This record gives sequence, C-alpha cells and structure tokens, in this order.
Amino acid sequence: MTDSQKRSVCIAGHRTSVSLEPDFWTALKEISKDRGTSLNELITRIDRERTQNAPQTGLSSALRVYILSYFRAFSGKVDPVFRPKTRPN
Repeated sequence: MTDSQKRSVCIAGHRTSVSLEPDFWTALKEISKDRGTSLNELITRIDRERTQNAPQTGLSSALRVYILSYFRAFSGKVDPVFRPKTRPN
C-alpha cells in the first residue's frame, strides 16, 4: 500500500492536518467536485457528522469510511449520509 500523505485542511475555520493515502485524496477531490463543493467544505461536513455520531472515531478513519460508503451507494449496498448528485465517472 502507498504511504499516506499529510495535508493541511481547514475545518470550520481551524487548520488541522489529515493523513490519507493518495487514492483517498483523489477520491475526496472527485466527490467534492461531484457535489459542487470545496474539499474543505466536504471534510467539514464529514467531520461534523463524525463528531455528532461517533466522536471517538478519528477524522482520517471517518473520511475513509465516508469515501467507501459514497462509492458503494452506487451498487445499492449503502446509503451515504450525503447522497451523491450524480454517478462518479
């Protein structure tokens, strides 16, 4: 597996670092583009859900689970918190 990449993001006006593998960063960018939102806004929404529903879960883990749920939704297996507007290419 590829080493994770640490990136600085802004969540609700606060800077923080998040470590994800490159494929997950690519997937997040695709999702944010599909949803018509910025990467920081998408991460903020996912973080808000995480802190409300599973505060013990780390942000990187919550992002990975969201990405998996997002793409599995197209197979009819999982309904993500934020339903995508269109199918990913």
